[in-house]
Amino acid sequence: MNRLLMTIFFLTPLSLHAQIDLIAIHGKVWTENPLQPEAEAMAISGHRIFAVGTTEEIERLRQENTKVLDLEGRRVVPGFNDAHVHFFWGGQGLTSVQLLDVTSREQFKKRIAEYARTRPPGEWIVVDWDEQKWRPVVLPTHEWIDEVTPNNPVWVNRSDGHMMLANSVAMKLAGITRATPDVPGGVIVRDVDGNPTGIFKDAAKDLVERVMPPPSDSQVDAALLAAQHYALENGVTSVQDMGFTGSHAADMEALVVRGYQRLIAQGKWKVRVSARFPLDQYRRLEAIGAMTNFGNDTLVVGSVKAFADGSLGSATAWFFEPFNDLPGNSGMPTEQLAHPEQMFAEMKAADRAGIHIATHAIGDRANKTVLDLYGRLEVENGPADRRLRIEHAQHLRPEDIARFAQLHIIASVQPYHCIDDGRWAETRIGPKRAATTYAFRSLLDAGTVLAFGSDWFVAPINPMAGIYAATTRRTLDGRNPNGWFPEQKLTVRQAIHAYTVGSAYAESQEDIKGSIAPGKLADFTVLSRDILAIDPVEIQNVKADITVLGGEIVNR
Repeated sequence: MNRLLMTIFFLTPLSLHAQIDLIAIHGKVWTENPLQPEAEAMAISGHRIFAVGTTEEIERLRQENTKVLDLEGRRVVPGFNDAHVHFFWGGQGLTSVQLLDVTSREQFKKRIAEYARTRPPGEWIVVDWDEQKWRPVVLPTHEWIDEVTPNNPVWVNRSDGHMMLANSVAMKLAGITRATPDVPGGVIVRDVDGNPTGIFKDAAKDLVERVMPPPSDSQVDAALLAAQHYALENGVTSVQDMGFTGSHAADMEALVVRGYQRLIAQGKWKVRVSARFPLDQYRRLEAIGAMTNFGNDTLVVGSVKAFADGSLGSATAWFFEPFNDLPGNSGMPTEQLAHPEQMFAEMKAADRAGIHIATHAIGDRANKTVLDLYGRLEVENGPADRRLRIEHAQHLRPEDIARFAQLHIIASVQPYHCIDDGRWAETRIGPKRAATTYAFRSLLDAGTVLAFGSDWFVAPINPMAGIYAATTRRTLDGRNPNGWFPEQKLTVRQAIHAYTVGSAYAESQEDIKGSIAPGKLADFTVLSRDILAIDPVEIQNVKADITVLGGEIVNR
C-alpha cells in the first residue's frame, strides 16, 4: 500500500470510491497535521478533505467532473479560526461611518456631521472611535458633536467596547441628568460641575442602551453579510462570536443567532460560527438540553461568556495596584464579579450542564480571581473536559502564568492588541507590570494552549495583522522596531498553530477543523506570499489570495 493510500485508509472514514469534487495541486501546504506536516496537494470530496499528498499522488484521484485549483506554488494554511469576534458589531461598523482612523477632534466631528446628514431624523448613529490615535489624547464630550447631530441620538463606541459617548439627544431620551447616580460596575464621567460629559463606562452604558430600539431583521442581515464578506476576504473561515455586553446582551445575541439561521436558510451564509450567550443565560440552554456545540458544521451554540472587569484603555480593568497615571484608581470588577459567590454558582451550574465557559479578564486582579474560580470548578464538580477559557488574559502577575496550564485554562488572546496598546500601556501600568502583558511566550512555555483571535470590531480581523503582531511585537507608533518586550515573541509556526489548531481546540472542534487532514472540513486559505519563508516584518503586507470553505471557493 503506497503512502497516499495509507493516509486515506487510516485517517478518513470516506470511501476510496468517493466522488472527488476538487483537487488543489502544486502548492506548499502547511497542514498542522503532525503525521504529515507538509504537502503539495489535496483532494476534496463533498465538503471534507479526502486525501493529502504530492501533486502526482493527488492527480491520480482526478475524475471526469473533478475541478482543479492550481495553487501555483503558493503557501496554503488551514482556514483561520478567529477565537474572539463581535461579528454583528463589526459588520455594523462596516456599514456605518468610519472613525477608527481619525486623528483629531476636528476630524471626529466632521465625519459624524457628514454621516448625520445622510440619516433620517431619529435614527441612532452607532460607530467606533479610539482617542489614543488623537493628538492630543483626550476623551470626547457631547459638546463636540451636539451642534452637528441635533436630530439624531448618537451612541459611539470606544474601540475596546467598554466606553461610549452619547450626545445630548441620546442622554435626553435616556433621562440622564446630573442627578443620575453611578451604577455598580460602571462610571458616568462628569465635568467639574458634576454634569455628565457624555462618556459612560462599562455597566453605566446600560443607562442609555435600555432606550435604544433593537435593530431590524434587515439591519441584522446587512451587518452580518458585511462581516462575512470581510472575514472571507481575509482568509477567516470560522469565528467564535463573543456577542454583546450589558443588560440587553442576551436579547441582542438571540436576534443575531436568528439572523445567522435566517441567512443559512436563504443559502447566503458561509462562515462557520460558534455563538456564545451571557453566563446568566445558561438556564435557557440547560432548559432545552443544549450543551456546547449544539448545532451543525455552520452554526453552534451552547457556550457562555462572563465578564470580570473592563479594559485598560477605559481605566476599568481591575488591578491589584493603582494605575500610574491615575493614582487612587485601580479599576473595578464588573457588577457580576462584585458578587463572586453568585457568579461562581452560575459557573458551577453551567459547567454541570455541559456548557463551556469563557470569561473576559484584563487586569491582573481580574485574571487571578477568575483563575481561582475556575480552580474551584474542578474541585467541586469533578474532572471533565470543560475547555475553560480566559478571554484576553492581558495583564498577568508572574506567579499566575503557570496556573493557566496547571488548571488547563485556555488563554484566548488577541495579539494585535499588543502592538496597539503597547504605544501607551506603560504610561498607565509602568514597565514592571507591562513585562508580563500579552505574555504569549511565557504562557506557551508554561504549557498553556493559546487560541488566537482579533477581538474585531476592536481590532482588524485580518490574521496577518495578528501573526505580524505576535512575531514582531512592533508597536504601531514605530517606537519599538525590535519588539515591545521582545522576549515574548512567538515564531510564525506557533502563531499559525494558535490561529488554527489552538482556536479549534478552544471551541472543542479540533476533530473537524484546524488542520488539513483526511476527514477534516475542507477549509483552507491560500496566501499571496509564503509567511514561513519571509521576514516576519513583511507579514503585515501578505493577503489571502483564495479562501476555500467546505470545498467551495468563497473568495478569490
